[in-house]
Amino acid sequence: MSSQRVIVGLSGGVDSAVAALLLKEQGFDTHALFMSNWDDDDDGYCTAAQDFQDARAVAKELGIPLHRVSFAAEYRDRVFQYFLREHEAGRTPNPDVLCNREIKFGVALDYVTRLGGTHFATGHYARLIEGPTGVELHKARDASKDQSYFLHAVDRAFLARSLMPLGEIEKSEVRERARRAGLPVFDKPDSTGICFIGERPFREFLGKFLQDQPGPIETDEGERIGIHRGLAFYTLGQREGLQIGGQKGRGEQPWYVAAKDATRNALVVVQGHDHPLLSSTALTTGPLHWLLGSRHEPFRCTVKVRYRQSDQAATLEPRADGTGRIVFEKPQRAVTPGQYAVVYDDTRCLGGAVIETTTPIVDKIATVPLPGSRQKPRFLPADDGVTSAQSAAGDFAPVST
Repeated sequence: MSSQRVIVGLSGGVDSAVAALLLKEQGFDTHALFMSNWDDDDDGYCTAAQDFQDARAVAKELGIPLHRVSFAAEYRDRVFQYFLREHEAGRTPNPDVLCNREIKFGVALDYVTRLGGTHFATGHYARLIEGPTGVELHKARDASKDQSYFLHAVDRAFLARSLMPLGEIEKSEVRERARRAGLPVFDKPDSTGICFIGERPFREFLGKFLQDQPGPIETDEGERIGIHRGLAFYTLGQREGLQIGGQKGRGEQPWYVAAKDATRNALVVVQGHDHPLLSSTALTTGPLHWLLGSRHEPFRCTVKVRYRQSDQAATLEPRADGTGRIVFEKPQRAVTPGQYAVVYDDTRCLGGAVIETTTPIVDKIATVPLPGSRQKPRFLPADDGVTSAQSAAGDFAPVST
């Protein structure tokens, strides 16, 4: 293995540090690569400077070369601009999926070749297993840390040139290995912020790039109960930050964002975590990215519509134009246009796509008043999904995240 040079994406955290440790122990010619891809640090939230120092300390302890590169321009063009456009459109993007596809397993993998690397390794919790037709992406052994959801959009050819040493290891063991090896980041907290941007107040951050566009906050019955800052600053299913307080005669149940009416710039809210307008029976996707060959007939599978969700039984119906329709066995809360639907066969990730529309549960309540309502609801059943911004004849899509 000494003839094979592996470049490890060393982020300054414990996961990538242990990935480098394991590869060196296996005899690879191990090098490290630190990527600092966000160049706007005026507010002090980006931790790239400290992360680089941590990466240097790890590389020194392991005795491996450390390379440093910035893909800030590529990140802004390929990831961040998309992130802003999606928010402006009233959708909820997941930049980490795009960051993996475009940066970590895109331009970074090209850079690895320039460094003489045969493979690029990361600290992701996922397994790459050689199957009958080539490499397959599988869930990690540690189900609580599995990151295959974020990797489903990576080109399979790039996965074939990648290594993920932590796929078979529990997180607790990772920290223990780091401690035993004397790695200085063994107890460093995990990062939970936006890819390369870090942890920061989200609305404050988004407000630096998008202008406020105030409009009415309305109930599902059309009653105006407040003013919102701009549809881009709210997430479907959101509870916190609505600033509408208690409403006379409506009880104490919390309010949740059910839809965004882009035509009238209205934010529509409902009361109660389990309100039927927060659930969907099906969704449609954009073009499906297949990891194991495209399919053309409906088939049973499991699906995740957000990262921290357990697998949900469903049927995927591929369409001739490359998109798909997913029908759930049970109604799902928190199905949100702009997010990703990722498809599995047991532990094996089959691929996924961006969620475009949802089919809400409205047929059960379209002809009778909602509990406690003072007028007839104005929702109609949808045959094949409606977008989060649709507002035809007063109807909207009750979707959430």
